[in-house]
Amino acid sequence: MNITVVGLGYVGLSIAILLSQNHEVVGLDISKERVDMINSKKSPIKDREIEEFLKTKKLHLKATTDMEEAYRDPEYIIVATPTNYNPETNYFDTSSVDSVVEQALTLNKNAIIVIKSTVPIGYTEKKRKELNTDMIIFSPEFLREGRALYDNLYPSRIVVGEKSERAKRFAELLLEGAIKKDVPIILTGATEAEAIKLFANTYLAMRVAFFNELDTFAELKGLSSYEIIQGVCLDPRIGDFYNNPSFGYGGYCLPKDTKQILSDFVGNNVPHTLMKAIVEANVIRKKHVVQMVLNRKPKIVGIYRLVMKKGSDNFRHSAILDVIEYLKEAGVEVIIYEPIIKENLFKGCKVVNNLDSFKEVSDVILANRLYEELGDVKGKVYTRDVFRRD
Repeated sequence: MNITVVGLGYVGLSIAILLSQNHEVVGLDISKERVDMINSKKSPIKDREIEEFLKTKKLHLKATTDMEEAYRDPEYIIVATPTNYNPETNYFDTSSVDSVVEQALTLNKNAIIVIKSTVPIGYTEKKRKELNTDMIIFSPEFLREGRALYDNLYPSRIVVGEKSERAKRFAELLLEGAIKKDVPIILTGATEAEAIKLFANTYLAMRVAFFNELDTFAELKGLSSYEIIQGVCLDPRIGDFYNNPSFGYGGYCLPKDTKQILSDFVGNNVPHTLMKAIVEANVIRKKHVVQMVLNRKPKIVGIYRLVMKKGSDNFRHSAILDVIEYLKEAGVEVIIYEPIIKENLFKGCKVVNNLDSFKEVSDVILANRLYEELGDVKGKVYTRDVFRRD
């Protein structure tokens, strides 16, 4: 089968690799550098399984920047371009998805278009009516950055937003490439599938916010967060996951998805308190972290790593970025240690990538996740990482 995947980030590249084990896949991206790397069997993103599969597996995968080549004859066109939350409109910016869907319909009227990008609730039905077509399906992804291919190989569930044979066939394509075979396949309405994605991420954000507020309480009361969380999470109904305190939930999905679901509640006059609280709790947590640092009266605050978690090279929408802005507003000088950044400045802050120099000049060091190399300056470090894991 010929398949095209548009957008070769975490979602698109992991799906392209998954499907190219058994089918001819063309990956379309606007970045020539990214395309060239993939065609040279190198991963443009940090993901252990993606790196391994590109290097060692026989894949029927070709990346290109040529739109006409990509859309010429696929049976499925999978859309995996990014959608960012626009704070001015209080809504997802779906312009990249809009553009791809319209181009695909123009250049290939027979392909089934499967949207994997996260979209607002009701988007697919609206797009079908707007473009007068039934060739658009929505299928949410449930992937972690840095483990995207792993999560495709071992999926928790496969959801396709249409109750049809073609939807079932697409679900079976995803299952075909997976290693785990005992996977629930759920066929739903398009709007229900969109809601599944946003509510799932909002629940995870809620867990992060809950344990962060628990940690704030324990910190201010002089209690052990470790002992409280351990005791709470041994209840099998609660479970030991998404419970390690942090500077706030961040990353590409949780901040924008929680804001979008809140927008859907507000825009449709649906009674709510919890959705608003989840978004507000994240802001409050970051401001609490800043206040705890300011209480130490530092002149220079060092930020140890911008990346969200160990093993990742991504710091898009990392919670620490807002913490940096709050510190700067308070008049504190901020410096950053982040080996991924090659420039001397980031967001107006000096980048110091000599670790010894960074440790020496920092009065307080903020570490969202604690690494062993900070062991010799433990007295300077402010972290809420109680389990030494993500």
